[in-house]
Amino acid sequence: MIEVTDRAAEELKTLIEQEEKPELALRIFVAGVACSGVQYGLAFDDELSEDDVTMESNGIKLVMAKDIERSFSEGSIDFVEDENGKGFLIRNPSAGGGCGTCGGCH
Repeated sequence: MIEVTDRAAEELKTLIEQEEKPELALRIFVAGVACSGVQYGLAFDDELSEDDVTMESNGIKLVMAKDIERSFSEGSIDFVEDENGKGFLIRNPSAGGGCGTCGGCH
């Protein structure tokens, strides 16, 4: 199960209200692969395909492709704000990686 923290849920609900589309889901997708492993992205989506998996956490509807669900089943989505800015943070403890994985860190 993917956890949406209270802070992230609060921010997401505000954004969904601003869009005036209560049916929006938060799509999790693979944005790329780097030395640190798979990088995930987030986007609002109101179109689902038959290959999508949906779930809900903290009042937020989540959607992702089935192949992502296999590698991202125990993560979390948080909202952080610090001196560097603010934004959503995706954590996936089951994602592999680390420096040296791609061979480009020598």
